[in-house]
Amino acid sequence: MSELVDLAQSVVDRARPGEAVEAYVARGHDTEVRAYGGEIEQLATASSAGIGVRVVLQGGEHEGNRVGFAWAGSLDPDVVDATLEDARELAAYATPDPHVALAEPDGVAPAELDLWDPAYSAASTDDKVTMAIELERMVRGADPRIRQVDSADYGDASVEVALLSTTGIRAVTRRTAAYVSVSAIAGDGDESHSGTGFSVGRSASALDLERAGRDAVRRAVRLLGAGKARSGRVTVVFDPRVASTLVSVVSSALSGEAVVKGRSFFAGRVGEEVASAGVTLVDDPTDPRAYGAAAFDGEGLACRRNVLIDDGVLTGFVYDTVSARRAGTVSTGSAVRGGFAGVPGAGCRAIVLSPGALDEAAIVAAVGDGVYVQSVTGVHSGVNPVSGDFSVGAEGLMIRTGELAEPVREVTVASTLQRMLRSVLYVGGDVEWLPGAAAGQTLAIGDVQLSGR
Repeated sequence: MSELVDLAQSVVDRARPGEAVEAYVARGHDTEVRAYGGEIEQLATASSAGIGVRVVLQGGEHEGNRVGFAWAGSLDPDVVDATLEDARELAAYATPDPHVALAEPDGVAPAELDLWDPAYSAASTDDKVTMAIELERMVRGADPRIRQVDSADYGDASVEVALLSTTGIRAVTRRTAAYVSVSAIAGDGDESHSGTGFSVGRSASALDLERAGRDAVRRAVRLLGAGKARSGRVTVVFDPRVASTLVSVVSSALSGEAVVKGRSFFAGRVGEEVASAGVTLVDDPTDPRAYGAAAFDGEGLACRRNVLIDDGVLTGFVYDTVSARRAGTVSTGSAVRGGFAGVPGAGCRAIVLSPGALDEAAIVAAVGDGVYVQSVTGVHSGVNPVSGDFSVGAEGLMIRTGELAEPVREVTVASTLQRMLRSVLYVGGDVEWLPGAAAGQTLAIGDVQLSGR
């Protein structure tokens, strides 16, 4: 790590008068394995390293600052020099903006998080190959109705980052991650359905192949015989994965950047009741269980716990430095960026609904009658975080007298995000941290339009 810090410092030290400079230096390694038919279909390992440089040219009191950004997938000294010069040149031609600035230390101490699992390096390539092949074998033999295993994958990644700036930012982080996933196809006659399962952790030793395989088989098999449901207004119970997708969409509307650009249905509603009483939504990257946990945000400020909805009332948004300046407030330590090739923007990293007391089975029993949704399609086209419109394809199981009943498919569930938040009936206590920005947990929402037959 010291060489990454030294390199970032050498770039920052070359700032000229009237310049603010930020250097984001990273390196990483990843492995991907895919098994099919009892053999390895794909095996790839790769190492990467690169740098992203932002240069802010400070203008006059009324002119505003100009920012330039350049990146390169190499840490060769000549390439690093060229990247700095490219950022300078781009800044010179940028449009002045009074809100553009680099982050400055705000006195918040970073959480003490250890996101690097020493066991990460203990697994050999042969071990990883064996895991993928074994996962496929387990699923193929788990149920006679499993016709095919589409894919069984193992993947992992490690990354180290040094982020320094002339404004006094100094952030050094590292993390590891690993996963297995499997997609199974169950069939009966001419009918077939797919199901996926996965397990995530910080190293191969933390992964649960049996759980991943069992989940894929269960999800595929229980849809056999599915048909369309009768249309009507129903209570919908979203399984944790689907609930995670729903919460992720809501979180995008809680970005201060979206709010200042008029792209959020939450704009201008701070202090209003926007969800059912008891609904509390928190973004907490300092929770080490979260897949998106981090000690520092994408600008080098300490990540922190931000309560966005408290007992149904909207309390605020997440901001990076620029969106906060536009809104006349301060950063919430919520800048996210896509590595050295990306620039920071405001967003959530580890958002979760405060858990209730019931698990999935208890929520299904409490609902009595409705529909249980285990997967959705068309989220990108059918859900609009600006207007709040929500309409997606769904498949799952009917709920009758408090129990899961016959499977359903080719149905649509529709409402608005605003109405859905105000119609939350139960939030599950079964919190599961999933890849992505949002945790999963069972979620029951009333008065949703179900369209089938």
